[in-house]
Amino acid sequence: MRNLIALIACSCVVLSASANDPAPAAAAKLAASVSKPASASMPTKEQMARDAAKEPVPGKKETAAPSHQEAPARKAAPVDDDKEQEAEVALSAKIAERLAELRERQQARATAAARAKKAADARRREEEKAAAAAAILAAAPKHGTVWSYEGELGPANWSKINVDWAKCGTGNRQSPIDLRDGIKVNLEQIGFDYHPSSFNEINNGHTIQVTVGGGNFITVGNQTYELQQFHFHRPSEERINGKGTEMVMHLVHKSYDGKIAIVAVLLERGQPHSLMQTVWDNLPLEKNEVVSPSIVINPMDALPEKREYFTYMGSMTEPPCTEGVLWLVFKQPRQASPAQMALFSRLYPLNARPVQSTAGRMVKESN
Repeated sequence: MRNLIALIACSCVVLSASANDPAPAAAAKLAASVSKPASASMPTKEQMARDAAKEPVPGKKETAAPSHQEAPARKAAPVDDDKEQEAEVALSAKIAERLAELRERQQARATAAARAKKAADARRREEEKAAAAAAILAAAPKHGTVWSYEGELGPANWSKINVDWAKCGTGNRQSPIDLRDGIKVNLEQIGFDYHPSSFNEINNGHTIQVTVGGGNFITVGNQTYELQQFHFHRPSEERINGKGTEMVMHLVHKSYDGKIAIVAVLLERGQPHSLMQTVWDNLPLEKNEVVSPSIVINPMDALPEKREYFTYMGSMTEPPCTEGVLWLVFKQPRQASPAQMALFSRLYPLNARPVQSTAGRMVKESN
C-alpha cells in the first residue's frame, strides 16, 4: 500500500513539473518521505525465508514457545494495522490536498496567460487601426493654410502642408536666389508712375503689409503692372554675390492679364526712412487687424536714387510659391535707421525664405 502511495506522490511530482510550478521539490520530498519508511520496514528475503521455514538460528536450541505467549503478539497485530491504515489515509488526504493546490495554481496561470494574450491582442488591433488611420491621413490630399518660417511649418515643408503649394518643393524657378554672374547688358529703365495714394496696413502674422490705392504703375518691356502692395522681410531674401542686407522691401505689381512683377529694394542701416516711419507710426495693435489711416503715402519714397537693377524669372517667396514672376532687384540699397530696423525685428526677427537653386536660369544686370 505504501508503495502505491509513493507512486501516486511521484505522479504528482511529474504533474507539477509539467506545469513549471515551483512545488515539484516539495512534492518530491513528500514522495521520498513515503517511500523511505516503506523500504525500511520491508523484511529482507532471508528473514522471510526463515520465517516461512521456521528454521532455528544456528547455534541455538529450538524451543517451542508457550502457546500462551503467542496470543499477545497476535492481538497486537490488528492495532499496528489500524495505525498504518490511519497514516495512509492521512497521507492520501495530504496528497489529494496538494494535487488540488497544484491544479488551482495551474488554472490561475492559465487564466492569467489568457488575459495577457487577450490584452496583447487588443493592443495589437489598436496599433494596427492607428497605423491604418495614419496611412490614410498621409495619403489624403492636404489643404493646410498655416505656415511659418521655422520648424515643422517652415520653408522645407511648405509643399507638404497643402497640395496647392507643390511648387514650393518641386518648382525649378523658385525665389529668392543669389544674384551672381549676371549677364551685363543695357537694360531699359523701369518706368515708374507713382503718386501720393491712400493706403491701409495689416500685420498678417508673416510681415507688415501695406496695400496701396489704385493708379500706381510701372512699365517694363512694353508691359504695364499696377502696384498692389508692399511688405518687408528680415533679413533680405535676396543675395548679391552671396551678400545680403538687414532688411528688404518688396513692391508687388500685377498686370491686367494677371502677370506678377516684384521690385525689390534692399535696406541697410543709415539715415531714417520716411516711408517706413509712416508705416511704423500706423501699425495696428492686433494681428490681422486692418488699419486705414486718413493720410496718404508716396511709393516713390521707397526707391533708391540710382535705378540699375538685376532681373530674372522666379516665383513668389511665400506659399503657394507661384512661378512666372518677373523680379527687378535694385543694386543700390536704401537706408533705414537702426531704431526703425529694431522695431521690425521685435515683430519679426526672421521672416525670410532661404536662397533657392538658380537651376540654370539667366540673370541679367544693368551695366
